[in-house]
Amino acid sequence: MLSENMENALNKQIRIEAESSQIYLAMASWAEAQGLEGISGFMYAQSDEERQHMLKFFKYINERGGHSLVSELSKPASKFGSIKEMFGTLLKHEVYVSQTINELVHISLEEKDYATHNFLQWYVAEQIEEEAQARTILDKINLIGEAKSGLYMFDKDIKSLNVETSVSPTSNN
Repeated sequence: MLSENMENALNKQIRIEAESSQIYLAMASWAEAQGLEGISGFMYAQSDEERQHMLKFFKYINERGGHSLVSELSKPASKFGSIKEMFGTLLKHEVYVSQTINELVHISLEEKDYATHNFLQWYVAEQIEEEAQARTILDKINLIGEAKSGLYMFDKDIKSLNVETSVSPTSNN
């Protein structure tokens, strides 16, 4: 059984994950409007992934005897000055999500809720991957600079972007 404090904190995370999905959906739409098919496809997939993260929290709360809540969402930005700005926003958001996951882990340990602590470990590892991926993308964008041909190739190549981190299942670490 979840404590009221833990249930409330997990429900706040549901909203954060749902808003993440909306942020990436808005980014996908903007990229698509710019003619960047690869980047928009990547962002649509990210939006779907964030929705799945939200649903995992949703089901977990209900399985533990709590009540998952659907809350109102904030409207995300819908325009960006550049691809670099958009992915910079993405990285900042992923760092924020990591902080909120870490706070949930802290609460679970304070309350000696080891089931929730165990559940959250997947999210801790996922956030390491999400941040690494955003940093890799920004590194590539910085390499491209203002070259239109580089952006064209990046847009084609992002469809197959695969960032391996120390927590990836395929990692040899």
